[in-house]
Amino acid sequence: MSFLSRKIDKQLAAYQRELIETHYQEVENMYRQIRGWRHDYRNHIQTMKVLAANKDLKALQTYLDDLDTDLNTVDTVIKTGNHMADAILNSKISLARSKNITVHVDARIPVKLHMSELDLCVIIGNLFDNAIEASLPLPQSKRLIRVYMDMKGSQLYLSFTNFTAAKKLQKKGRLFMTTKGAGHGFGLVRIDQIIERLDGYLSRNSEDGAFTTEILIPQL
Repeated sequence: MSFLSRKIDKQLAAYQRELIETHYQEVENMYRQIRGWRHDYRNHIQTMKVLAANKDLKALQTYLDDLDTDLNTVDTVIKTGNHMADAILNSKISLARSKNITVHVDARIPVKLHMSELDLCVIIGNLFDNAIEASLPLPQSKRLIRVYMDMKGSQLYLSFTNFTAAKKLQKKGRLFMTTKGAGHGFGLVRIDQIIERLDGYLSRNSEDGAFTTEILIPQL
């Protein structure tokens, strides 16, 4: 192995460690919010009991509406059947929505995966991060990320689509060129390495302001 190859491998390894640490911090922040809401649960119940006892139904309805709005900000709505996928998807959805990006997710993983949770984390995390970055230059009304995950026979299928400010991204070799600065390309390289190691399939397509990544990973 050449000196340059070893240097790139070290950079990729360092990037991966940083990525995983960031993802787990995001997941921890999400669950900290949930724990905080659960801590207040008893107080909410006591307040509603008082309102009900006083037969103040209008105030009770208003209180329930406020709780429903508050809960929507931390609700883990995505339940794929895989705990790691749930954690990463929900944390990234929360992050995207905090940046006024609309997210539509349809994800199911009904079987136990043979790939590692680390690989799954790297793939989903990078795809979501890239989609979020590409969405930010757009007006808020046009920010949209679509995620689809399911089994196709014995293969895990993932599809990420987001709109970009560029009409069509320029491709250099196997990768599309990025304007995000030094280091950001490592995420795409890492995904490619994982897909190749797992004998999977990857396709990237940029058309009419939309960028789509499709992945198939055998699970036999």
